[in-house]
Amino acid sequence: MTLEEKGKLIIRDIKQEIGINPVKIFKNIAHKDYISVHGPEHHVLDGASLLVAYKNAGNVIDIDECLNNLLNEALKMPGAMCGLWGVCGAVTSIGAALAIIDDTGPLSTDGSWGDHMSFTAGATEAIGNINGPRCCTRDAMLAFRNAVEYVNKHYNTQLEYEEQKCEFSGMNAQCIKQRCPFYAENK
Repeated sequence: MTLEEKGKLIIRDIKQEIGINPVKIFKNIAHKDYISVHGPEHHVLDGASLLVAYKNAGNVIDIDECLNNLLNEALKMPGAMCGLWGVCGAVTSIGAALAIIDDTGPLSTDGSWGDHMSFTAGATEAIGNINGPRCCTRDAMLAFRNAVEYVNKHYNTQLEYEEQKCEFSGMNAQCIKQRCPFYAENK
């Protein structure tokens, strides 16, 4: 199945999600059989989880348009960009979602451009402090932690976030176990 096909399934299914916790939304979709534990479909899933939580919190956005714009951006992001480019797809996906919410572009001067850069820098630093190898779930949870703080600070809304325990370590041959703040046996 192609990334575009997986992305369309994510968009179809994620629009049914309720709640204002992007991690819970992420986990509900990540358990679907068309989602790999690692893969570029997370470049769609992570930002989409934030957009749906944001909409569910009462914010007025055209969710269909936003999700389609996110899919278009995610299709430009290659797999393995964490190791090959030095920036995680979870962070870039959520950064794209924020840009969609704020209608930010490369020439924006309203402050959102810099705010998004600060978000991505902080989320990337949190991921980098743990070190590799890659884990799309761990990196998403760290990016969501920063994203919820960002959204709650910058918008008149309150998304939820609580520390999670990982439900995917058994599927990840490269799981770092005790070094991961979400590893179930650490809780």
